[in-house]
Amino acid sequence: MPHTPDPLPGSCLCGAVRFQATPPTLWCAHCHCSMCRRSHGAGFVTWFAVPYAQFEIVEGADALVRHRSSDHATRSFCGRCGSSLFFETTQHPEKIDIVLAGMDGPIDREPQLHAHFSDRAEWVEVHDSLPRLGGPSGLEPLDP
Repeated sequence: MPHTPDPLPGSCLCGAVRFQATPPTLWCAHCHCSMCRRSHGAGFVTWFAVPYAQFEIVEGADALVRHRSSDHATRSFCGRCGSSLFFETTQHPEKIDIVLAGMDGPIDREPQLHAHFSDRAEWVEVHDSLPRLGGPSGLEPLDP
């Protein structure tokens, strides 16, 4: 009988919102778009995704605040401490993106690429060898 992976726990800064994601994850990537940078107050944000069937809010659903950040996307954060937690889009309605920094430990994969790299903050220096995607869609391969 195959082993079912254990759910991976995560939470916001104050612990009011607790959630879990069950591997396997779909992907993990650093996003450099201006909306992610502003939402998180950081040079870039690392996200991973799972299908909704592998995601559960364990505690604090009432503390979540959802912000419609574009015509197709919603960002969720803790209304008590302000931690940014989730990204959902009508362009990919089958999955939820979860901020990696909200997890209590490692997930089943390392970051795989830099998305929206051509929109990165000019003060951010990246010295890894991960693929860099950008252009109009934010997901087109860029020359090394």
